[in-house]
Amino acid sequence: MAVVEELTGREAVIQRLRDVGLRVTGPRLEVLTVLASAGHLDVEAITTTARERLGTLTSQAVYEMLRHFQETGLVSKFDRPGLPAVFEISGPPHQHALCVRCGRVENVDAPAPKPPRGALPDWRTSDAEIVFKGLCPDCAQSSETSS
Repeated sequence: MAVVEELTGREAVIQRLRDVGLRVTGPRLEVLTVLASAGHLDVEAITTTARERLGTLTSQAVYEMLRHFQETGLVSKFDRPGLPAVFEISGPPHQHALCVRCGRVENVDAPAPKPPRGALPDWRTSDAEIVFKGLCPDCAQSSETSS
């Protein structure tokens, strides 16, 4: 699985597409560029931003691109309960923080936990993730001012 540590500049995005065997197209380039510049975005936000630059782009086309990007390891998906999933450029392993009020997602630089000894006998775990849940700074501040 390819890991994209940093996508800066159009040439880097083009090279990453080529590295994973995907044809470079205007829409693919634009969707990856939008994600590289903004982080955790849902399909609607990706589509709207990319459409402003391209003129035409459907949500269905973006879903299809994101599926290909996930399959090649360029992009990863984070599911938010009760809200649309968000996507980000794949990078080094990390965890996430999720605001339970507005749905904001932030990366947390922390290793994945290992199961406690003996907790999963006969399992071969390959990955784990922690989601820290709470209020983001904006929601925490608005909650303090409204009290």
